[in-house]
Amino acid sequence: MVIAVLNASLRSLIESKLPPSVEPLWFEDRDHLFDLAPRAQIAWLDPIAPADAAVAIERMKALKWYNAMSSGVDWLPLGQLRQRGVMLTNGAGIHAQSVAEYAIMGMLTMAKGWRDVVRAQDRHEWLAEPPGRRELLDAEVLVIGAGEIGRRIAEILRVIGARTTVARRSPGPGELGSDEWRGALGRFDWVVVIVPSTPQTKSMIGAAEFAAMKPGAIVVNFARGTVIEQDALVAALDAGTLGGAFLDVTDPEPLPADHPLWSRENVHISMHLAGRAQEALYARGAKRFLDNLDRYLMGDALEHQVDLSRGY
Repeated sequence: MVIAVLNASLRSLIESKLPPSVEPLWFEDRDHLFDLAPRAQIAWLDPIAPADAAVAIERMKALKWYNAMSSGVDWLPLGQLRQRGVMLTNGAGIHAQSVAEYAIMGMLTMAKGWRDVVRAQDRHEWLAEPPGRRELLDAEVLVIGAGEIGRRIAEILRVIGARTTVARRSPGPGELGSDEWRGALGRFDWVVVIVPSTPQTKSMIGAAEFAAMKPGAIVVNFARGTVIEQDALVAALDAGTLGGAFLDVTDPEPLPADHPLWSRENVHISMHLAGRAQEALYARGAKRFLDNLDRYLMGDALEHQVDLSRGY
């Protein structure tokens, strides 16, 4: 019998579909989780606070496989999982459509000045002129990161008519490599960042990168807040060299109420909502977990397994 410790909020999605060889232990709260943790061979704890996940994993001495819903797994104790030989699967791709829709919405919102339109409606004011006239048609867009989310963003942008270039670690034809995209920043009207959070990507966009960007370019960040040097971002915005920023992620989160980014008119902050803005999130996650559970029981390789040495 394989023992799986599972969040009780997932029960209606997976209980009836679990194989007979799996004994589910459903936890209702953090104390109950901590009590059950030593018995876990498999764990799917979402939704859970990172601190609680770390405590639970520390107690899971029999753990063989940890399943996470998030694409980014930097909040988990990766070193500990690697040392103990625990397999980790993530939610890569589950959020792709929702995040891509948020990215396109954010870009169009800024291009068309939509925030001013909404404010005018709140004032019951009929605008005589559109507050924004930019188009995505023929716009030069750089998408840094070519995971499932980045590829989906690029696909939609191309359908719209944007001239979209992808930057990735191992570039294909027409793509930019990790040593090339910085030298090309001056070409692009939009720079969309959707890279995994690793030591290599921390602060990858700072003062030098902002200085190299095309005047008036807009940065769109759906990676992690730590990927961008926020002080350098504020400086570039205040200098007028950067056209604006759409930020789904910040550093820290939540962003303090007195942080200057809140008050910049050319900054939009969507509060890390993009990946969760979908009705089917947990249904998709449940299907992936159950499919991988079958593979686990058969001794087959798990899909969407994280390379713990790389962090994604």
